[in-house]
Amino acid sequence: MERILAQPESHAFVSARDAEGRAARPADAIWPRDCERASAPKLSIEIVHGEPPRRFDADWLDLLPRADAPNVFMQPRVLRAAASIRRLVTLLAWEQHAHGRRLAGYWGFSIGRPHLSVLPITVLCGPATDHAYLSAPVIDRDRLDVTLHAMLDAVAVTPNLPNVVALESMSGSGATYEALIRVLKERDSGFCHLDGKNRPLFMPGGDGANYLEKALSSSSRKKLRQHRRRLAEKGRLETTVARAPADVCRAFEDFLTLEAKGWKGRRCTAMACCPDDAVFARNLVAALAQSGDACVYALELDGRPVGMQVVLRAGFAAFTWKTAYDETLGDFSPGMLLFEDYTKAFLTDSSVAFADSCAHDDTGYMAAWTGRKLIIDLWLDARCGASGTFAAVARLQKAYLPLRETAKQAYRGSPASQALVRVAAAARQVLKRGEKKPAPAANHLVRAF
Repeated sequence: MERILAQPESHAFVSARDAEGRAARPADAIWPRDCERASAPKLSIEIVHGEPPRRFDADWLDLLPRADAPNVFMQPRVLRAAASIRRLVTLLAWEQHAHGRRLAGYWGFSIGRPHLSVLPITVLCGPATDHAYLSAPVIDRDRLDVTLHAMLDAVAVTPNLPNVVALESMSGSGATYEALIRVLKERDSGFCHLDGKNRPLFMPGGDGANYLEKALSSSSRKKLRQHRRRLAEKGRLETTVARAPADVCRAFEDFLTLEAKGWKGRRCTAMACCPDDAVFARNLVAALAQSGDACVYALELDGRPVGMQVVLRAGFAAFTWKTAYDETLGDFSPGMLLFEDYTKAFLTDSSVAFADSCAHDDTGYMAAWTGRKLIIDLWLDARCGASGTFAAVARLQKAYLPLRETAKQAYRGSPASQALVRVAAAARQVLKRGEKKPAPAANHLVRAF
C-alpha cells in the first residue's frame, strides 16, 4: 500500500501539488462555489494504492447497511484477491461521526487501458478486476452528492492518477447513478454513455409464493417437470448448497472443472484456462466464504455436479456470479433446473432483498426473473470544466464500438474466423502467464489526460 501524503488529523491522503506544480486543495476542503454543500459534514478522502488493508473490513461492514447500492465487487476482500495481478487504487471517503470517523464511500479501480478499447490511453478502470460485473461505488445513501464531489476532487488533484474514469457495467438507474450524473453536471465535467443493456434482476415482491408461477409460463413449468423427472431416471438427483468455507472451496474446484469442460473451455475463456484468473477466483471465493458471503449451489446426479451456480453476497444483495452445467446433459436443461431451485431458495431467504444476475444481457434463461437492471458503460472526466481532449477520445471510443460489434457478427458467421480467434485466445493466455506482477504503486504511469 502506498499513501500519497499522510495528514493524521484529517485522515486524508492526497497529493500535495497538482500536475503543474501548483499547491493542491486538500480533499476535505469546502470550495467557496460549493455553498450548497457547506452545511454537510466535511469528508476526507484516503487514496490507497495496491492491496486494501484488512483494517478496512470492519468499516466496510459498517457501511453496507447504510449503502444505497451494495456491490460485492467493491468488497475489500475481492480487491485484495486481485492485488497480485492488477494495479489497484481505492478511494475511501471518511466523515467525522459522534463516535469517531466512519466510512461514507468506497470505490475501487485498476489503472490501465480501458476494457474493449483500442485507444492507447491510461485511465481508472471500473470494475477493478476481471470477472467483476458492477462498477458502482458503495456510498452512504445520505451522503451521495458530497461524497462523489469529494472523490472526483481527489482524483482531479492527484498528479499520478489518470483524470479519466472508464466505468464498465455501471448501474444506469437508481439514486447513486442519478447523483453521479447530477454531480458531473454541477462540475461541468465531461461524460459519455457508450452502451446500455438490461440485466435480469430478482426482486421477490409481495407475492413471493407465486413468483415462479408468474415468471414462467405453464408450458415452461411443465417442460421443466418433465426434464427433472427424466434426469432423475438416470440416477439420484438432488440439489445441494455449500456454505461452510471448506465446503465452498471444494465445490468451487468442481465448478472450475465443469466450466472448463464446456464451451468456455473450448474458447479458452474458462477461468481454469488462465492461471492468474484461476488463482484470483480461488482467492476471492475463499475470502468471501470465510465471512459467509459466498456459497455454491449444485444440481447433482449420483453425487456428480451437472449444474453449478456460485453466489456472492454483499449485505442484503445476492449476486449470481458464475454458472456452469454439463453440456452432455443439455437436453435436460440442468442449468435451468438449478436456476429454478436457487430462485426458490432466494424466495424463502428473508436476508435476500434482491439478486443481481451478473448476466451480459437478458437473453439467457435468467431472463425468467421479472425484474430488470439497466447496466451502462460510462466514461467521465474527474476534472471540473469541459475538456476538448476528453470529448475527442470519447467520440473515438463511441465510433469504435459499432465497428467492433460488426466484426463480432462477421466472426460468428464464419467458422474459419472462429478458429482463428480461438488460436489467438489461446496465444493470449500463454502471454498472460508470462506477464510479471505489476508494481504496487502507480507513480511511474503517465496520465493520458
